[in-house]
Amino acid sequence: MNNQQNFFLMLVLSAIIIAARLIPHVPNFSPVAAIILFSVVYTKHNKYLLLPFVALLISDFFLGGYQLGIMLAVYGSLAIILLLGVYLKKHKTIVNTITITLGSGLIFFLLTNFAVWYFGSWYAADFNGLILSYTMAIPFFNQTIISNLLYVGLFFGAYESIQLLHKEKSITASK
Repeated sequence: MNNQQNFFLMLVLSAIIIAARLIPHVPNFSPVAAIILFSVVYTKHNKYLLLPFVALLISDFFLGGYQLGIMLAVYGSLAIILLLGVYLKKHKTIVNTITITLGSGLIFFLLTNFAVWYFGSWYAADFNGLILSYTMAIPFFNQTIISNLLYVGLFFGAYESIQLLHKEKSITASK
């Protein structure tokens, strides 16, 4: 993939982030983490890795934003997911991809719900409030895990399939 194709792909993925966040959807059923993992693993130019975060910021602008501490936890958890993608890029196997996909959901769950408890006013500022915050978020965690697995499977699977077909087509054409 050349530089122009890579940039175009990142623009399309960023547009998907904006659309997915702005259209009505099941809470926490989102392609954002999957797109960030995909972007890290398959982009050839690290400068484009900021585009999904810019898309997130644009969609937050239209959504009205939310408490700054919670926003920082969301962006921070996605930055950690990006770092997991760096590892995955160098060690891409099916097992690592699934493990990192699941771990991404867990990281997002732990960090963002801690931030909801710490910065928000919904839960008591004690250990019981923290446990309640995590307990109440379990249905959202389920949606995060399901969407991460679905979207990572879709994006990684489609890309790998296209690469395989392209390679087979090249081999057949050279014979």
